[in-house]
Amino acid sequence: MDPVIVSVALAGIVAVVLWGILSPGSLGDAASAGLAWTITDFGWLFVVAADAFLVAALVLAASRYGRIRLGRDDDRPEFSTPAWIAMMFGAGMGIGLIFYAVAEPLQHLGTPPPGADAAPGTTAAASSAMQFTLFHWTLHPWAIYAVVGLAMAYATYRKGRGNSLSAAFHPLLGKHADGAAGRAIDLIAVFATVFGSATSLGLGALQIAAGLGIVTGIPQSEGLDIAIIAVLTVAFVLSAVSGISRGVKWLSSANVVLAAALVLFVFLAGPTGAILNVLPSSIGSYLSNLVEMSALTAAVADPDWLAGWTIFYWAWWISWAPFVGTFIARISRGRTIREFVVGVMLVPSGVSVIWFAVLGGSALDMQLSGTADLTAQLADGAEGALFGLLDALPAANVTSIAAIILIALYFITGADSASLVLGTLSSRGDLDPRRPLVIVWGLTIGAVAAVLLVAGGLEALQQATILVALPFVVVMLALIVALLRELSQDPGGRLEARPPAPASAAEPAEPAEPSVTSRSA
Repeated sequence: MDPVIVSVALAGIVAVVLWGILSPGSLGDAASAGLAWTITDFGWLFVVAADAFLVAALVLAASRYGRIRLGRDDDRPEFSTPAWIAMMFGAGMGIGLIFYAVAEPLQHLGTPPPGADAAPGTTAAASSAMQFTLFHWTLHPWAIYAVVGLAMAYATYRKGRGNSLSAAFHPLLGKHADGAAGRAIDLIAVFATVFGSATSLGLGALQIAAGLGIVTGIPQSEGLDIAIIAVLTVAFVLSAVSGISRGVKWLSSANVVLAAALVLFVFLAGPTGAILNVLPSSIGSYLSNLVEMSALTAAVADPDWLAGWTIFYWAWWISWAPFVGTFIARISRGRTIREFVVGVMLVPSGVSVIWFAVLGGSALDMQLSGTADLTAQLADGAEGALFGLLDALPAANVTSIAAIILIALYFITGADSASLVLGTLSSRGDLDPRRPLVIVWGLTIGAVAAVLLVAGGLEALQQATILVALPFVVVMLALIVALLRELSQDPGGRLEARPPAPASAAEPAEPAEPSVTSRSA
């Protein structure tokens, strides 16, 4: 354990928790003021940085560096590909996918995004809604995760350093990466992980409470939200201390099976024809307008809309990047850079497209056709939108209970992964942090989630996410530079040596250089 990182991080987090308990209104006001300053002066930075991460990930996968293995040249993956995908998907955005699957398309339908030449509640607005939903949930977020995870996996398994963020900064900082500068980087990563994870747990608690209200009639309240967080915090701490190969792996696989069953049910019981039409059209509109959407800033779009949607999402993914990146790095030993980037970016993005096409597409079709008034659910909060969709389909009680279980499982897997990662970040990159430390971090995440909910609900969660992500944006941009510098010196990324020119009669041929493979060996 690194006592400096642990003590400083816990002191800062406890101060925020006490502030929220003693004066929740003051905390909410301060967060609102900080958010306004961040969006006004640095909103553009989140937009530019997210685009830079996407370009960097694609370039690395397509370049000669793609064949470099994350480990020794003879290493092979520790986990099977299905288990690897299940674990990284559950850690990456499990709760968020469930929370926003129906809510985001419906909200965009009622309030079309900037640049959408469509009236609210029309077919054109529905098309724009799916386009922006995919924009927020596919390539950009997973590129952010891929860059951090790749840098950390390379430093850990290829270079033999600890699995900490600071270990990836040796090309820029040298020996200072192991000193005060490195600790500062890891400390920023700890703060980002705690608050980013707390945001997801808060969303999960809100949605579980909404589901319980629909199924059992229990009214939603702050007390119920806090009770849910408390119960599930105990559950994910128990899962976390069991390790990645047991609790995290098993629960992640269960998540995938249950989520697939829910999507299949909605696909078959819902408007199947409309879903099949939504799938290709939404992908086409997303890809054709990707550049334009990627360049939206406050200069051409409503700052309030950007703060509530695109910038919030980019900040959320960035604040989750040290956690998800560390976790993905931990489970990716033995894979090549190309395999890593393609797997991390394309597979989860493809699953997300199907998820939103089925759930979001069904909701949009029902709303437009008058089959159900799902926007009425949004009046009480976005957390009830999914259950409104399920209520309009057969076996609503059964599927709603299944959805509650799925949210709870994603709550547990996301939080226990975060606890393990925080233990690693505060233990100088130890891949097997001490259990007491993991438990402390798990309890800390739960406490922060509860305090943010009391201080201002969903709005407070979004504000905290954007504020803690701001300093980490700079860290991530520097991380790209460090990774490219180190990859350029890796023998495995060198171009194959050209064969020597044919020797003339008067000039003997010189011996050829050894191949890349022999040099690497």
